[in-house]
Amino acid sequence: MKADNVIQAKSYAFAIRVVNAYKYLISEHKEYVLSKQLLRCGTSIGANVEEAIGAQSPKDFFAKLSISYKEARETHYWLRILKDTEYLTAEQSSSLLADAEELLRIIGTIQKTLRNS
Repeated sequence: MKADNVIQAKSYAFAIRVVNAYKYLISEHKEYVLSKQLLRCGTSIGANVEEAIGAQSPKDFFAKLSISYKEARETHYWLRILKDTEYLTAEQSSSLLADAEELLRIIGTIQKTLRNS
């Protein structure tokens, strides 16, 4: 992983946090459905960033990055659900939500830059 690729590093770190949140939800709350949704989309952000980095064309790069953006939106949704249903406390979810929002801003900015170039 290149040290200067911010979105790659942040999406990977976020995926690790999502895996840990998933482990917490299944062990402490025995919650398997919502937590699995969070696990799938939360780790998919970074996986699609990795695919974008290895894209075969600029169009392919944009398409993979767009999927990553959608997965970040979905992750944000599931985090809000988990908070509002009290599986996660406001304190537990606030940092994850902030990180998801940061990923959305970064990916959105990359998309805008690509559209305008």
